[in-house]
Amino acid sequence: MFAVIRTGGKQYKVAQDDVLNIEKVAGDVGAELKIGEVLVLGGESPKTGAPLVEGASVTAEILAQGKGEKVVAFKKKRRKNTHRKRGHRQSFTQIKITAISA
Repeated sequence: MFAVIRTGGKQYKVAQDDVLNIEKVAGDVGAELKIGEVLVLGGESPKTGAPLVEGASVTAEILAQGKGEKVVAFKKKRRKNTHRKRGHRQSFTQIKITAISA
């Protein structure tokens, strides 16, 4: 059985015991996270929502809170002796899917 969930403005196809990085959500490491925005439930009899599947939820465990790789934005104007360098590290939450309930 799989599910398509929406969190942090993105959609993820998940199954039980999957580990994935999502946009940062509040919670401590080891805490349980319940995601109620389920768009599709797959399996032998798939269910699609309009836009969400009623009563469906996905339960996950928070494994880690962290920051991703650094992204450098470097802008330069030639022959003007001007440049700008900015770095950014996006925060993420690593979760493990423990249960999918319909």
